[in-house]
Formats: sequence, structure tokens, C-alpha cells
Amino acid sequence: MTPSVRRTHRTRRTLQAAGAGAAALLALSACSGSGSDASAKSSSSKGTSGELSGEVTVFAAASLKESFTTLGEEFEKAHPGTTVTFSFGGSDALAASITGGAPADVFASASPRTMKVVTDAGDAAGTPATFVRNQLEIATLPGNPDKIASLKDLGRSGLKVVLCDKAVPCGAAAQKALDAGGLELTPVSYEEDVKSALNKVVLKEADAAVVYRTDVRAAGDKVEGVDFPESADAVNDYPITLLKGAHHTDTAEAFIALVRSAEGRKVLTGAGFLEP
Repeated sequence: MTPSVRRTHRTRRTLQAAGAGAAALLALSACSGSGSDASAKSSSSKGTSGELSGEVTVFAAASLKESFTTLGEEFEKAHPGTTVTFSFGGSDALAASITGGAPADVFASASPRTMKVVTDAGDAAGTPATFVRNQLEIATLPGNPDKIASLKDLGRSGLKVVLCDKAVPCGAAAQKALDAGGLELTPVSYEEDVKSALNKVVLKEADAAVVYRTDVRAAGDKVEGVDFPESADAVNDYPITLLKGAHHTDTAEAFIALVRSAEGRKVLTGAGFLEP
């Protein structure tokens, strides 16, 4: 499962090539003292005037794409000389890339479980903090032609329903909601992330999908959302953390601060996320 990639200004190198570059940097870092390396990282985050500078690479859950893109643009405007590069995808795939050596400065996951993969591997710098929460919703075709009104309705014969893979947070949450309702569901497919699941409905390849309410809102009139009470039993916390080996620590920390600020919270809740 390959995360989708977005850069705000320039094309992002592939993870494989970046990984090779990271290995070379690590080898060079080993030749110098750890103290001097930390000093170099800190100083490289600021220009001569003390302003933030440099590129920050953020690995973020697919459901954060719209909100983080907006925040990245706001950050770059507020701090000329900085560039925020995003890699969006399923949180499990992103965590695997990080623990596999892919260069990244910040990780924002759609669940504590996938964040734990990174912290257990010793790749987090500090303690992850929950910055928002997200709740599930059923995405149907525009106008809800199948009259889907509940999670149970998704089990009706003839309906083509899509779920996220159980390994990713939206899939795990959907299964938790189904368990809470004592329901079983056989989807026509399990998708690699929430955007892929939603896209099946947008393209009319499925009648419905269980996704996050934020993704339903982001899709506008391309889908219609249906709330269901079992979603209250499957609300996901979203943690964010600075990663070890960040090359522009001050800039990365400033981006995290923006995400957790009142301004960042306004953008996120405006997209449908819940307060932490």
C-alpha cells in the first residue's frame, strides 16, 4: 500500500530514493559527534535573522489531506523560506515507511495503535499528543437512492458496500462499530485507505462506504452522508509527534504547534474533526 504524495511547491522524490539519501546522511552523522549533529539541526532550522527556514516532511493520515494542505499553505505564508512537504496515506503504511527508514520530520496518525508502531520502534522524539478526533459516517450515492438509513441497511442483498482494510484506522473503527451493533458485513472490497474507499462511491463503483465524516464533508455533493449511532463507539484519536532525525527541528516543531493551536483547531473542526 503506497501512500499518496503531495508537495506544496516542488515534486517530492520517491521514498526509495529518499531512503537511500537518508542512509547516506546517517552515515555522515555517525562520523560527527551527536552533540554537534543536534546543534547543526537546530541552527539549520533558522536563518541568520532567527526566522524559521528549511523543508519539513510530514507523513499524515489520508483523512487529514484537505486540512493539512490548508495548514501547510498557511505555515509557508507565515514563514517565508519554509516548505512543507506532505505524504498522505493509510496510517499503517506510513508507520511502516517511517520504521523502515523513510525520511520524515512529523507523523500524524489516525489512531494511537499505528502511532505506537513508531514509538515502539524508537522513532518518535517525545510523547505523541492527540490533536483531534474523528467519527465514522456512511457515504452513499448523491440523493441516497438506496434509502440507506442505518448501519444494518448495509447488509441488504444487492448493495455494493466498501470498507477500509481492517489494518488501517478507518477499517478498524468500522469493525468496532459493526461489533457494537452486533452486525456482520461482507464488503465487495477492502480499500487501502479512507480516500480510496470513498472514491469507490464517488466513481459509482459502490453504493456505499463506511468512512470518516470529514471525508464525506470534503467530497461535497459527490456523496451523501448518513449518521449512525454505532459510530459513537468507534471514535478515533489522532496523535501527532516530532520524529527522530528531523533535519529542521525548530521548523517541524513550529508546524506541530500550528496544528495544535487555536488557528489549527479552527481549520480542523471546520473540516468536521472533533475536539480532542
